[in-house]
Amino acid sequence: MKLVRWFLGCIILFFNFVFTPRSKKRASDEQAQLDLQTSQFKLYQFKACPFCVKVRRAIKREGLNIETRDAKDNEQYRQELLEQGGKVKVPCLRIEKNGQVQWLYESNDIIAYLNKVAA
Repeated sequence: MKLVRWFLGCIILFFNFVFTPRSKKRASDEQAQLDLQTSQFKLYQFKACPFCVKVRRAIKREGLNIETRDAKDNEQYRQELLEQGGKVKVPCLRIEKNGQVQWLYESNDIIAYLNKVAA
């Protein structure tokens, strides 16, 4: 089963690399404001997870600058996700605004939220 997951993960990453979306073009001041707004966002993810790839592609398509944290290969990020987010489930977007932290799970919910932010 591990071999099948590894193989499928390689296929997902290959096609993601080959068909990488283009980022939206914005005026530099508008992009700087958006970068500032999303600077406190962190995406906890697994590299080859298809739902994580879906969210990363949406981030790239919108031209957002969001830090990604690999919760599979980094024990510290995995612990943060478990202790602060409540569960080790990816993708998970950590949103920090005005000193308040919100943990958003589910790829479709994350993408909808990011689309509102980028609009």
